[in-house]
Amino acid sequence: MARSVNSVASRNRRKKILNLAKGYYGARSKVYTVAKNAVEKALQYAYTGRKKKKRFFRSLWIQRINAGVRIHGVSYSSFMDKIKKVNIGLNRKVLSDLATNFPEVFKEIVEATDSRK
Repeated sequence: MARSVNSVASRNRRKKILNLAKGYYGARSKVYTVAKNAVEKALQYAYTGRKKKKRFFRSLWIQRINAGVRIHGVSYSSFMDKIKKVNIGLNRKVLSDLATNFPEVFKEIVEATDSRK
């Protein structure tokens, strides 16, 4: 009996990897074994990059809030503590947006936290 190799599936598997490797330099986009390693590594970087992106943006928001709050003579940590005590349900993303784009609204929030000690 003849050997069954299922070339359709293996060709599609290789083609999928080579399509992901399009635009890579030299053999990384042409040779399957090299492309497979390059794509594998690239996917690892993409995965960790998605996690790092979240960390980066959170720290950016904190820096922006801190800069906005320092103008009014309050530290970031005490401001966040007061915000939780006053039950203002705004997250860091919204607060940083207010601090950068709408400083007058942000000032009102800071004053609202200061008045209710």
